[in-house]
Amino acid sequence: MQTQDHNGTDEVHAKRARRKQARPGELLAAALDLFVEKGFAATRAEEVAAHAGVSKGTLFLYFQSKEELFKAVVRETLAGRFETWSIEIKLFEGSTADMLRYAMNEWWKHLGATKASGISKLMMSEACNFPELAEFYHQEVIVPGQKLIETILQRGIDQGEFTVTDMRYAVLGVMAPMVFLINWKHSLGMCTGLNYPIDPDQFINNQLQIMLQGLVKRTP
Repeated sequence: MQTQDHNGTDEVHAKRARRKQARPGELLAAALDLFVEKGFAATRAEEVAAHAGVSKGTLFLYFQSKEELFKAVVRETLAGRFETWSIEIKLFEGSTADMLRYAMNEWWKHLGATKASGISKLMMSEACNFPELAEFYHQEVIVPGQKLIETILQRGIDQGEFTVTDMRYAVLGVMAPMVFLINWKHSLGMCTGLNYPIDPDQFINNQLQIMLQGLVKRTP
């Protein structure tokens, strides 16, 4: 009987340990939901805690402030992906045009099409009100993203595939359609009753065609 009680106690402790380990992830998921739905300023810490099924005090055991919680969400959903993407680009075999196509489609599949892209929309609308978070987002997300695009374009230049007159603006030119898709997804794309359909895959492929071939008809 004592052995059964002991085993039962161990099982309870094990469940509690698993729950404790899972809690940060649950808090981040709850925070992502509310940040995307309500924005940073309008989201309260106690709402995040309630959404995750814990107390406000429990939330602050893991994250010291709402700002630190937001940073953790950005690292988990956005910034943490760049290392993997950099490795994939480094090992990519094929033309640089195919590499660019792969990168843009993978970006949309694993980030743009997900709820996490709402964080990017949030920063566009609230950056001026929270300059410290804006600087954090710039360093953690924008700068690595620009470096990744620059790496792809530089490969095209080195292999004689691309002609780039101004690298900085070429990088921004690649980013621009992706930023548009995010804005569309989290604004007009969410509205019902609007005759404003955009197929992301078709949009990306069309933008790639414009980037790689241009609009001007070339005579043989």
